[in-house]
Amino acid sequence: MATTVGGGAKPLAKSTAPMTAEEKKVIFASSLGTVFEWYDFYLYGTLAPIIGKQFFSNLDPTSQVIFSLLAFAAGFIVRPFGALVFGRLGDMIGRKYTFLVTILIMGLSTFIVGLLPGYAAIGVAAPVILIGLRLLQGLALGGEYGGAATYVAEHAPHGKRGAYTSWIQTTATLGLFLSLLVILGARTWLTEPVFADWGWRIPFLVSIFLLAISVWIRLSMNESPAFKKMKEEGKTSKAPLTESFGQWKNLKIVILALVGLTMGQAVVWYTGQFYALFFLTGALKVDAPTANILIAVSLLIGTPFFIVFGALSDKIGRKPIIMAGCLLAALTYFPLFKALTENANPELAAAQAKNKVVVTADPERCSFQFNPTGVAKFTSSCDIAKQVLAGRSVSYDNEAAATGSVAQIKIGEKIIPGFESKGLPADEFKKKDAEFKAAIGAALKEAGYPDKAKPIPFMGGQWWTLVAILTVMVIYVTMVYGPIAAMLVELFPTRIRYTSMSLPYHIGNGWFGGLLPATGLAIVAQTGNMYNGLWYPIIFAGITFVVGMLFVRETKDVNIYAND
Repeated sequence: MATTVGGGAKPLAKSTAPMTAEEKKVIFASSLGTVFEWYDFYLYGTLAPIIGKQFFSNLDPTSQVIFSLLAFAAGFIVRPFGALVFGRLGDMIGRKYTFLVTILIMGLSTFIVGLLPGYAAIGVAAPVILIGLRLLQGLALGGEYGGAATYVAEHAPHGKRGAYTSWIQTTATLGLFLSLLVILGARTWLTEPVFADWGWRIPFLVSIFLLAISVWIRLSMNESPAFKKMKEEGKTSKAPLTESFGQWKNLKIVILALVGLTMGQAVVWYTGQFYALFFLTGALKVDAPTANILIAVSLLIGTPFFIVFGALSDKIGRKPIIMAGCLLAALTYFPLFKALTENANPELAAAQAKNKVVVTADPERCSFQFNPTGVAKFTSSCDIAKQVLAGRSVSYDNEAAATGSVAQIKIGEKIIPGFESKGLPADEFKKKDAEFKAAIGAALKEAGYPDKAKPIPFMGGQWWTLVAILTVMVIYVTMVYGPIAAMLVELFPTRIRYTSMSLPYHIGNGWFGGLLPATGLAIVAQTGNMYNGLWYPIIFAGITFVVGMLFVRETKDVNIYAND
């Protein structure tokens, strides 16, 4: 179905020349913007509790964190709109200048967060301006990745677009380590109270140096040869949005790019790097520093494979590598995450195998258990029982009971009756709740359920086994993500390329990928089984595999100078 896009172009001769200094400069300049994206991503996520206290200090501690994360999420939501705005500009006035505008907006938004007075100083204006900065950055990011991918691909010699654009994908790791390094340095230099008071601003403020380097380099760059040639021939699009999304021949490729490529790529990416971290610290109760180190090491080991699979896609094609990554992920996530359990918290795995936890309750009395703010009030015996188990990160099975019956929890052979709290006086509820939790805690302890994972010896056999499991998931990420930029560029003609490729990328990664952690946790909270959240990435990776195999064509030999 995608053969109409550049399909009539005569294949070009593949380049065998080594990368020139100018080409290296193009890759470096383009990648700096993506480093910025991930630097800010990890920075804001790591410092969310402190940011919550600074800008939402009028709220309770739980709500402070929730609202700081919601402000962060706002940037994800507007990314597709940024793709439309800046994609249109990129196709009309050029890659270079649009690319320059996006890095300026993105960089200044990050820097200004470091200068922004908190709620104590300017009141409600503080969170309003913070959210406004997040929205601006999200809009700029919507145009940044598409610009980077398009700019590099249009500079790359034929036959090397996969290898060249794959360098952009490695920058997530660099952004992670850069943010950790700056935060650790500031925390070491200052005391923790000083860092929490004002020192947290330093990582945001030092980003101005990264911005200055990026702008200086981008100002010295030339316009991409493909766009320059098209402009000289007078073939630039006057209405890229209309051409991209108002004409079925191009709109169907946009839809296929989303459903048959970026949707699956996004969920595999977020599972391998973020959901795995949440699973380690939440379900498996591994301490946060150990979990972060495990993820960081697996990223270091796996990152070179972005280049490996990008270069390989120039030889065997983009499609087979991306599809293989989606299929492998869908088939192996369950055994991989179970292997994580057995190695990160073997006591928990043994207890689950020997003494299952079962909640027997009237299904009509069980409500949706997802409670991200921690303020929902549960009154039925089913809800109370599940809330207690969820609070202890205990995985359980569900069994239906007679209508109107009081829920009970079975742990191994021990049965603990639940209670209804509706109408109970506060002091009586407090007493019953404490007794119920104590009974569950004692039963779990007797059944071998640990309160937390035992310390994992650094660099020991158990530690390296976990790194190996996590690295496998990161390699899946490199398979789906390494060739994706080149393939998206090659799917669309030059005149509407920036606009057309940016939208499916940011819907896939901003919405399908960005919603994965919250949705996965919601599924776990609702079903009780800690592995059920994996159905989200498995289903969407599976859909991408089927649609991609049936309807998305190979693009590696496309002439990207074609405009038909």
